Amino acid sequence: MSDDWQPRTRAVHAGTRRSQYAEMSEALFLTQGFVYVSAEAAEARFRASEPDEFIYARYGNPTVAMFEDRIASLEGAEDAFATASGMAAVHGALMSCLRAGDRVVAARALFGSCLYILEEVLPRFGVTVELIDGTDLAAWERAVMPGTRAVFFESVSNPCLELVDIASVSRIAHAVGALVVVDNVFATPVFSRALAQGADVVIYSTTKHVDGQGRCLGGVVLGRREFVRGTVEPFMKHTGGAMSPFNAWVMLKGLETLELRVRAQAASALAVAQALEGHPKLARVLFPGLPGHPQHALAMAQMGAGGTVLAVELAGGQAAAFRFLNALRIFRITNNLGDAKSLVTHPATTTHQRLPEAQKAVLGITCGLVRLSIGLEDPGDLITDLRAALDTA
Repeated sequence: MSDDWQPRTRAVHAGTRRSQYAEMSEALFLTQGFVYVSAEAAEARFRASEPDEFIYARYGNPTVAMFEDRIASLEGAEDAFATASGMAAVHGALMSCLRAGDRVVAARALFGSCLYILEEVLPRFGVTVELIDGTDLAAWERAVMPGTRAVFFESVSNPCLELVDIASVSRIAHAVGALVVVDNVFATPVFSRALAQGADVVIYSTTKHVDGQGRCLGGVVLGRREFVRGTVEPFMKHTGGAMSPFNAWVMLKGLETLELRVRAQAASALAVAQALEGHPKLARVLFPGLPGHPQHALAMAQMGAGGTVLAVELAGGQAAAFRFLNALRIFRITNNLGDAKSLVTHPATTTHQRLPEAQKAVLGITCGLVRLSIGLEDPGDLITDLRAALDTA
């Protein structure tokens, strides 16, 4: 691979391994184990495997390795470890580097399962967690004190689309030796510059935009090789969170069209947000690509685009939101995002339903809030569908 290849070229060619048959499409090595030519060869491989030598699919696989190399190249990371799901990536990245007595500071605006890990799982193992307003740099300054082991945040929060200033928080964290771990799923590998902006570890749920067609679960942890192979890999391979070869093959094919899909979806999301802004049935439209978003300038500096997801709040609360969801003809009600199909979610009763009402209120997750993931359909059709459903609401 050439070092001067652009992202779209890397997304098609980086990391390719070909067998002796010189296949065009990446090979799917659907095997859980590997054969050794001798007992001595088996002993040598277990003692110190070479990069293209494999032992067991939980430890590594040629198809999975191709996906890891390709997305690392696209992200600008030294290495990557592919996981069974996005939450396996979040759990593995945090648990592998934390010990009893460690302290973590995290943004409070997070996906429900991420909050579960921070509020329920980590404290069971003696890790102290403090949740703060991720948009408030003064709050980061106060909370990230000497002895903090890691900070964790979503670069764009789910579902209210608040942004965390990656560069500024990274400077604060690094001043006390803390690791910066960023869940970057809303930014996507297309708009991401998280590592260049100071993050140490980047996490994706590849279930979302990387697959992009609702087929497979997957996740990935990206960062420095020492962290990925020395910290994350031993934890993941012994606890069973590795990605399956078939899912890795699907993700490889998804990477080939990732930039084309995501840029088209982001352009449509902007058109939809502009069309809905000021609608009399809506209390607010949340989209970082709109100039009226409180962190629009940060979004443009950090990503260069508003992304593929927006949120709207219906003035009539849950009853109006449900009428709106049920009246949609193109959008599908589901809790996924980043799909080629446009999707709609009611976070208060689904992805964030386990949160206490007071916590939902702090996060801005009202009963009228609806999250829209924009797909590849004609944006005019999407706008017509949304306006008609709002008339019903």
